[in-house]
Amino acid sequence: MRLLPVQFRPTPLLEAASSVIRTLKGAGFDSGIVGGGVRDSLLGRPLADCDIVTAARPEELAKLFPGSRLVGASFGVSLVRHGGFEFEVAAARQERFYLDGRHPGEVRYTRDLAVDMQRRDFTVNALWYDPVTEIVHDAVGGIDDLERGVLRTVGEPEERFSEDYLRMLRAVRFVSRLRFRLDPAAGRAIRRLAAKCGELTGERLRGELSSMLTGPDPAGAVRLLERTGILAVVLPEVAVLRGVEQPPEFHPEGDVLTHTLLMLEHMAKPDPLLAWSVLLHDVGKAVTQSRDETGRIRFFGHETAGAETAAAILERFRFSTAERDGIVQAVRNHMRFASVLRMKPAKLRRLLADPNFPLELELHRLDCIACHGILDVFVFLLDRLAETPHLQTLPEPFVMGRDLVAAGVRPGPRFRPVLEKVFDRQLAGAFASREEALACALRLLDSGG
Repeated sequence: MRLLPVQFRPTPLLEAASSVIRTLKGAGFDSGIVGGGVRDSLLGRPLADCDIVTAARPEELAKLFPGSRLVGASFGVSLVRHGGFEFEVAAARQERFYLDGRHPGEVRYTRDLAVDMQRRDFTVNALWYDPVTEIVHDAVGGIDDLERGVLRTVGEPEERFSEDYLRMLRAVRFVSRLRFRLDPAAGRAIRRLAAKCGELTGERLRGELSSMLTGPDPAGAVRLLERTGILAVVLPEVAVLRGVEQPPEFHPEGDVLTHTLLMLEHMAKPDPLLAWSVLLHDVGKAVTQSRDETGRIRFFGHETAGAETAAAILERFRFSTAERDGIVQAVRNHMRFASVLRMKPAKLRRLLADPNFPLELELHRLDCIACHGILDVFVFLLDRLAETPHLQTLPEPFVMGRDLVAAGVRPGPRFRPVLEKVFDRQLAGAFASREEALACALRLLDSGG
């Protein structure tokens, strides 16, 4: 056991957690802050996460904190509110006989916190800090690994990863987030077990992948997913982009996956919608690649094929309908920016007022930066928005379906295309009044549209 005296930076969160731990220790139960909060504090980062481990069992904890709630009965996890914060307090335990790559067949409580650390995933996450004595306890070599910048499992890597297959993706996330090196033994184990990631649920995969893609090094995370074989299992549609050649005059950077990784590198504080839009924007190129009679590489309709593939991927990962629709639209529309400088005023105005426009504009910027570097369209659109900010909202249409019905026209399939044409002309400034717009709609209906 290595003991490291250290004083964490005082914060209201730390003080509240310390108060909980003092109460537990005063009742005779060894306790401490555990996990990512300890790791990040030792790395000089703010304490944002404060989970607590204790030798007290749930029923003993409940006597000390009557308002606590048991939220993980199988694992002895309770929620304790104190000092304006809510803490997850876990009873120290042993876990054995994992049968399904996630759930232990046997859970036993222990009074020894060092024993609890042995069940955890990585050494840098298996440190606990006693804020009363101001000492970090290390039973697994986590402090040395933090100093060396190495992510290493607690115990045998294959055993740790077999207990919960998601730990393989967590390894990639921590390596990219902490800018650490993956322990070679852990890397070999992941490559042997990578196929098991296919047994994970879409929701769990989505959570880890989204965290990677919105972290400090999303491109590095994807590269490590590729090197370890995980990418081909959980996102085969992206893995196959490696080696898909592109026209060098437009894409001097290389193949489609190289282009995508460059876009990920240039993202600035991305949200999940942008990150997934970047990752999937060219996913249709693998199935649409062709060469014309001169040998030039073409990708006709790759945005349409990509939108269909993206929709299937996002459904597999159980994204919400709103998230899925936004990402799929961005993938489907990412090529329309090539024609912006030739767009008619009405079409351009529709583009600027589209609720998805900010996402699509940033996707376009990244797309350009990661290939030819020409940002003419991006700058043009920024100028238009600055000069005429009102273009970001569309006016109410002069003519709607109810107006045509009131004029004596029976509703039918002709309504929609006629109303769209009239609205386009309204946006182009063709009408001085609603009456002119209605007259135009009636003429179009009479003439067959």
